Amino acid sequence: MASRPNKPRPIRRPVISKEGGEFEPCWDILRGAMIDIHNKNASELSFENLYRASYKITLRKKGHLLYEKVKAFEEAWFQNNVLPSIHELISSSLTSIAMLSMPALSLHERREMGEKFLRAIRSRWEDHNTSMNMIADILMYLERSHTTETKQPSIYATTIGLFRDHILKYGLATGAEDMDGHLIVFDIINAVVLDLINMERDGDIVNRNLLRKVTSMLEELYETDEEHENQKLYLTVFEPRFLEASRLFYRAQCEKLLRESDAGAWLRHTQRRLREEQERCQTSLSILTVDNITKVVEEEMISAKLDEFLAMEGSGIRAMIDNDRIEDLSILYQLISRVDKSKSVLKTALQTRVMELGLEIEETLKNTDFSNPAAAAGAAGAGADADADETAEAAGDKAKSQPLSGPAQQTAAAIKWVDDVLQLKAKFDNLLTTCFDGDLVIESWITKSFRDFVNMFPRNAEYASLFIDDCLKRGLKGKSDEDVEVVLQKVIVLLRYLSDRDLFERYYQKHLAKRLLRSGSELHIEKELVRRMKIEMGNHFTTKFEGMFKDMELSKDLSTNYRDHIRNLGDVDTKTTDLNIQVLTTNSWPPEIMGRSALQDGSARAEVIFPPAIKRLQDSFYEFYLQDRRNRKLTWAASTGSADIKCFFPKISGKDTGPLSKDRRYELNVSTYGMVVLLLFNDLADNESMTFEEIQAKTNIPAGDLSKTLASLSLVPKCRVLAKEPATKTVKSTDRFSFNTQFVSKTIKIKAPVSNSSSKVERDDERKETERKNDQTRAHVVDAAIVRVMKQRKELSHTDLTTQVISQLAARFKPEISLIKRRIEDLLAREYLERIEGDLAAYRYLA
Repeated sequence: MASRPNKPRPIRRPVISKEGGEFEPCWDILRGAMIDIHNKNASELSFENLYRASYKITLRKKGHLLYEKVKAFEEAWFQNNVLPSIHELISSSLTSIAMLSMPALSLHERREMGEKFLRAIRSRWEDHNTSMNMIADILMYLERSHTTETKQPSIYATTIGLFRDHILKYGLATGAEDMDGHLIVFDIINAVVLDLINMERDGDIVNRNLLRKVTSMLEELYETDEEHENQKLYLTVFEPRFLEASRLFYRAQCEKLLRESDAGAWLRHTQRRLREEQERCQTSLSILTVDNITKVVEEEMISAKLDEFLAMEGSGIRAMIDNDRIEDLSILYQLISRVDKSKSVLKTALQTRVMELGLEIEETLKNTDFSNPAAAAGAAGAGADADADETAEAAGDKAKSQPLSGPAQQTAAAIKWVDDVLQLKAKFDNLLTTCFDGDLVIESWITKSFRDFVNMFPRNAEYASLFIDDCLKRGLKGKSDEDVEVVLQKVIVLLRYLSDRDLFERYYQKHLAKRLLRSGSELHIEKELVRRMKIEMGNHFTTKFEGMFKDMELSKDLSTNYRDHIRNLGDVDTKTTDLNIQVLTTNSWPPEIMGRSALQDGSARAEVIFPPAIKRLQDSFYEFYLQDRRNRKLTWAASTGSADIKCFFPKISGKDTGPLSKDRRYELNVSTYGMVVLLLFNDLADNESMTFEEIQAKTNIPAGDLSKTLASLSLVPKCRVLAKEPATKTVKSTDRFSFNTQFVSKTIKIKAPVSNSSSKVERDDERKETERKNDQTRAHVVDAAIVRVMKQRKELSHTDLTTQVISQLAARFKPEISLIKRRIEDLLAREYLERIEGDLAAYRYLA
């Protein structure tokens, strides 16, 4: 038997009477239920019966009538049951608050009155919200059918909106004219909330939970029943008034701080207020206001008076930096970062202060009396004197307390200047790390400021090299690896600021040469520093330094091989000779060390006349040197070497007691010039002497160097092996010298001061000569750069050529435009370049 297919059946609709008399009974049922709901007697209501009543009305096409009936009912309920109780709470004191005239009440009375009013509003709102939710459930079918078809707001939105229209916007008779001529309940709510917030700002304790519930009510109410998100009453009405009131409050706060407090108090107060406002939005208001209220506080408390606070005497940015107020600067950085992402105000203030402190270092240097050793104690090299006055260094404890000589004072000043600059850099590095969060923008501006003021100082390159010389000769002996690392890092930081690096290279080459030849520093530290310079400045910068290191290593092996060679000769006279040879490559070492200064000036080189024994030794080494090397020429640089001489002083006849009553033997370390001079006295009788001019004629030592050599041997008490007549404190060309048979020393090994053994600040004439030589070198370097650029580009305009040359030479020095122009003209004259026809401001390279 065939079965019936399963087909969906239509919903059976109830038989609807065409008579309209059922609306009123159904409405009576719903109206009674709504009254019970408002009176909180809804526990016995039947949701099914009430839903059916709503369903019947809607089904009979009376939904619009039910919609209006419910709306009218709620309006009447507000009018009869809610508004009277609210009106009773609105006193003249509350209206005075809304009208911005504070009533004659205490703070406690105002707070209690305001919170009582807000609790009443909150209670009415919660009752209405609960009732509307229940009524909306009963009228669910009306919601789904009628309001959807008619595009009307939902019954819930409409009834909730009635609270806005009939409670919040309820007009009050104030008895006075206000700004709008009309005062409503909403005005009082806003005024009371703002008053409580101001109380809390002033330190009072308010009911934050109550405030949060009131503002939540405003977030749930909208300007219209369409309920657009950007039309919440909180955003359209309350927040603008809150922000404006806050702006006035913080403007007054800022002006008060400017009058009565200092910059530190302003910073902490502003930071606290920002934190409080963010917390208030989280606990009392709404997170929707966080950004806006933060902006108000930033504008009124930071931006408005920032310049005035930073300029405050004794507490502004200058005092913060000078007194290392870490906390203040940290807060300042955080606050300025809020209002200015570029931090231009902070950058300008820091840059100005760096320049001021840098110039103060230079001014302090001018006003410091370095003739007093105590004043120069901070400079490690203050006791170094490379001139004839250097004799004071070796004169014992008594000499140490004497005033410093001119060159020693200048050297002490140089070391102090660099040390002060590095201390200032360390200070700002610490501020950058601890206060400014390592901000790269601020770091770049600080670096630029340091570079600017360092390069404003005319002797920066020379002073930097002298500082390094002092550190490597005196400051690093016996130091740990960590201490050495700190010094090396300081040196590299200093070099980064120098723009005339070629001039620094010239000074450093000269100072390095003296340290290497006199073993004045540790070689591995020297090499490590040069390695870091190579990384920082490029291969071209350290080529000569590396050549000097290579010469020292080869010379060490060469000396060892020569000693072995002497021993193998079997000659009794020569194998007792101990000779350390340093063969220096001409291009790697400075002219002052190699004795080429005279040649560069156009004068002939002065050939020193060595004693016969030394001459034979030189010839022996020269013969040994040429065994494996052809076409080489050695020139002896007598101004740089040293010698150990064994001196014999016979006893003095007639002396029975004391040191002079017996023979005395000493080992004297002198310069090569000193050795040449002392060996002359071996051929003199006991009572014979030689004049200055006779000594110079027999040795051919330059007069200046001879004067310094004789001063070290006849004026310094600890090594006065020559007697001078007359016994003055200076050496003159008319003085006579003889062997000092009465010389006595407590030590066997004696070191005589070596002429030019220590680095010193150049005199003005010496500095001008150094700059002249450096300018000559720069001319050749610029020529080479121009040729390189033109060889690659073939044709180029004058402007482009100048730009590219400056770019290529920036790592060495910043060439002046006038120098580049002169070198271009010279290359045009030498036919390396030619002008392009029709364009006189363009050049063509000639192969």
